[in-house]
Amino acid sequence: MPVARIVIRTLQAMMAALLLPVLVLGQASSPSDAQALEQQQKWDEAVQVWRAVVARDPNDAGAFAAMGIDLARLQNYGAAAAAYRRALRLAPSLPGIQLNLGLAEFKQGHFSAAAAALRGALAADRKNEQAQTLLGMSYYGAKKFDLASEYLEPVVKADPSNPELRQMLAQSCLNAKKATCAVEQFRILLQQSPDSAPTHVLMGQALDALGKTPEAISEFETAAKISPNEPNIHFAMGYMYWRAERYEDARKEFEQELALDPNHEQALAYLGDIEWKNDHPDAALPLLQKAVRVNKDYRFAYLDLAAIYLAQRNYKEAEPAICQAIKLEPAQPDAHYQLAQLYRLTGRKAEAGKELEKVRELRQKADQSDASKKAAPDSNTSENK
Repeated sequence: MPVARIVIRTLQAMMAALLLPVLVLGQASSPSDAQALEQQQKWDEAVQVWRAVVARDPNDAGAFAAMGIDLARLQNYGAAAAAYRRALRLAPSLPGIQLNLGLAEFKQGHFSAAAAALRGALAADRKNEQAQTLLGMSYYGAKKFDLASEYLEPVVKADPSNPELRQMLAQSCLNAKKATCAVEQFRILLQQSPDSAPTHVLMGQALDALGKTPEAISEFETAAKISPNEPNIHFAMGYMYWRAERYEDARKEFEQELALDPNHEQALAYLGDIEWKNDHPDAALPLLQKAVRVNKDYRFAYLDLAAIYLAQRNYKEAEPAICQAIKLEPAQPDAHYQLAQLYRLTGRKAEAGKELEKVRELRQKADQSDASKKAAPDSNTSENK
């Protein structure tokens, strides 16, 4: 027999052997078979059966939904979400799938996608507490703190003994600049856990937002006594002292923070700023330079670096520092003013004039924005529920 024919027959035999299990599975691929496997918690095998079912009938929305559930049980949330979406395209009103889709996206950290699905779940069932809770948590994960607080507040009222949800609500209120709400929630958390240093720090931030600086400092001091090695506590205290122009008190706190974390870019930058304010540019420069090495997007440090370089007439180093500050926040006038100074000092009068005009325009816009905010009635950002 010719070699070619032997090879062909061998390949045919191999293909037949490979296809045999598929054909057997195809004969058994019914929803009841998948459900029997699910009762035995054989999720992987059940998924294979569901795949065969939808291969035969690509319009079986229920099969796609069931396959998504089994994929989620296998923690394959990406594939589960894809199956749920296919089910929803085929049958948009299929019960429970929006909630399952939201949960699958949430577990992948896709918070905006999760929120979109969960809004649909809540629209279908306004009393679905799980959907409301997950929606609030999704907005928190997506850093949409105003919406997070809006959805989490009724959840926390319904379950007041849940400290994790209350903490999330408190932080959402703080980040959404709802300081009164934040203080209220942190007070309750401190009643439940009075020795929680991080909660005292957050309470301090909330009190500071209300302009209660002495009370805020007291909260930071309490946190430092409870847990002197807690990250960021000494920086937070130092920042409060720095704002109050208590620079020597601030220095001690920043140095303590750096003893715990030598690469704390904020402590480095603010300590550098204190040295610059005290007319010690040679001490300030290495601190500020290290701060921007640790975090190349730390604008505060670039502004001080630029100011020192300008004072030293080191224009070669000043210009990139100023340009980086502008790149990070182009709508802020301070770095544009520094650039105008640089242009003036280097004889570029026309460019200096343009930058000063930009400074004037930006300040005018800022004043108009502040005026409109003061004139507008208070309102919460909302979204259709």
